[in-house]
Amino acid sequence: MLRTVAKQGLLRAGIASALRFHSYKAAVFGDKGRMDIVEKQSRPLKQGEARLKMECCGVCHTDLHIREGEFGEVKGTVGGHEGIGIVEEVAPDVTSLAPGDRASVAWLASACGHCEYCLSGNENVCPDIKMSGYTTDGGMAEECYVKANYAVKVPDGLDSGLASSISCAGVTSYKAIKVSNIKPGQWLAIYGMGGLGNLALQYAKNAFGAKVIAVDVLQKQLDFAKSCGADVVINSKEEDAVAKIKEVTNGLGANAAVVPATSLIAFENAVNCVRPLGRAVLVGVIQDKLPLNIPYVVLSGIEVVGSVVGTRLDLAEAFELARSGVVRPKVAPRKLEEVNTIMDELRDGKVTGRMAIYF
Repeated sequence: MLRTVAKQGLLRAGIASALRFHSYKAAVFGDKGRMDIVEKQSRPLKQGEARLKMECCGVCHTDLHIREGEFGEVKGTVGGHEGIGIVEEVAPDVTSLAPGDRASVAWLASACGHCEYCLSGNENVCPDIKMSGYTTDGGMAEECYVKANYAVKVPDGLDSGLASSISCAGVTSYKAIKVSNIKPGQWLAIYGMGGLGNLALQYAKNAFGAKVIAVDVLQKQLDFAKSCGADVVINSKEEDAVAKIKEVTNGLGANAAVVPATSLIAFENAVNCVRPLGRAVLVGVIQDKLPLNIPYVVLSGIEVVGSVVGTRLDLAEAFELARSGVVRPKVAPRKLEEVNTIMDELRDGKVTGRMAIYF
């Protein structure tokens, strides 16, 4: 009898072990210009971790930069930092998440927690920051292991696909609008109406009450921006954007400009289009150096600042604004096997809104 019970116990333990430790699909960075679909093996949780069963993961322009080797080689790393998953298991010391919660896999995977930046609420520039899908495995996988304290909960009532876009594009755009110091009724120019720019437009209009000038070289992006509430749209391929912005603002220029675009000309124009004491916020990342008209910048008191993603608090705020309908990302569902195709479409400017891989 005892031997039978022991065998049954071992059998149950073996079944549990087999269920717990298993393989899952993931998209990892391969040779330059390619991502590979591979089988990864699950593992025991480490201290402070949670294991998420992924529902979806957005594809960001930064993923494309990483695939192309522009940020150095990260071969073998699971991509993705716009992930949403359901918590399946937490380490014994975790109290911030519980099984059944929905949580994010965002760019900010973890930070040191004790430097001057973390202590002052600026953890997004911590020198020891870990970044999902770049310096640590991200969310383009059927499962993902996260530092529980940095995986922000998704509020009830917010669709997971929409939340995936907010976890990077949304919070990055929202943070940039906050950094711009724009006030209700003021003019804000946004250069680039792709996934980030469109969300920046919605946050600026619907949460900050700004008057928005949308600038792009693609008319379809401008038409989409107009449908989302842009007050003025400018095709900078067909007309001088700086001159037009000054025309519609009584010769003064915009109060602020935000640049999600990855274009040197867009960065230059953003600085030149703001009025005295205005602020140009640079968001997109390119390898070029920005030439500045130093006398113009100094004598006009113009500020040129950078804005990078956001903190956990910024993400929680951005999630809540999306849940309440202030912003509405346009998200198209795709398959994991299409990851390279999606990135090629991003590279070629064929994507309107956001693309999300569903598992």
